Amino acid sequence: MVIKNKPQIGNTILRKKSLPVKNFESKSVGQSIGDLVDTMRADGLIGLSAPQLGRSLRIFVTEIRKTKYRTKPKQLHKLAVYINPRIVELSKDTEVGFEGCGSVFNAQLFGPVRRAKSVVVEAYNESGQKFKAEESGLMARVIQHEYDHLEGILFTDKITDWQKILSVEEYLKRKNHDKKK
Repeated sequence: MVIKNKPQIGNTILRKKSLPVKNFESKSVGQSIGDLVDTMRADGLIGLSAPQLGRSLRIFVTEIRKTKYRTKPKQLHKLAVYINPRIVELSKDTEVGFEGCGSVFNAQLFGPVRRAKSVVVEAYNESGQKFKAEESGLMARVIQHEYDHLEGILFTDKITDWQKILSVEEYLKRKNHDKKK
């Protein structure tokens, strides 16, 4: 079921640290995962966390695929579900990249955020099986962004230069212009 009215910046649930999932087999966990996937895909996002649907659960999903904003992704990544994730390692090498967010979807802005280039995360999947993933590039950025949501942190808290924020229209223009070079 797609959730259309997502909490937006200013909603207090987005600033609360999410609670760990205790019962992986509960109906609410399964429903939350389904809602996250459906909403992420319907809104053209590549990641979404439970707090962004108004749920204080430590769950997020990712899927790098072609979207309105990413017409030619350099790397694809299949759907992944992260329950009770824990970032266990961040690279010392960092880079600044532009990020947007479903929680500022109505504002439709993008801003430069510094993130680690690679990340190691431990989590459980939807079957309750523990896994460890080492990711780099865009996937590392998405994991860090969604993990921040579980901690009550928004990407706007990490914008490196407010003089460089972009509307969605300007972001797409620049992105398309850079591809033509």
